[in-house]
Amino acid sequence: MLTLTSGAVQVIRTVTADPELPPDTGIRIESGLNGSDALRLSVAPAPEAGDQVVEEEGARVYLEPGVATMLDDKTLDAQVDPQGDVAFTIAEGEL
Repeated sequence: MLTLTSGAVQVIRTVTADPELPPDTGIRIESGLNGSDALRLSVAPAPEAGDQVVEEEGARVYLEPGVATMLDDKTLDAQVDPQGDVAFTIAEGEL
């Protein structure tokens, strides 16, 4: 199962903490367009049917079924640069 670093947990909780958002809001990771290897991340109000849910310390990640298999042994990390831009990275194994 995909694991989350403390940095990823913190960023996801910050991104989804808006009180205007539904309580189950999380980050959804799905396949890229046109069969590319790129993945797309978006804020989602809830998981879609068939999604695998990874939850850690209040941070929720919803994984499209095919993506869940691909990321099964990976770790999601996130960094915020000085300008406030977020960059998510996926690494082999645990960081």
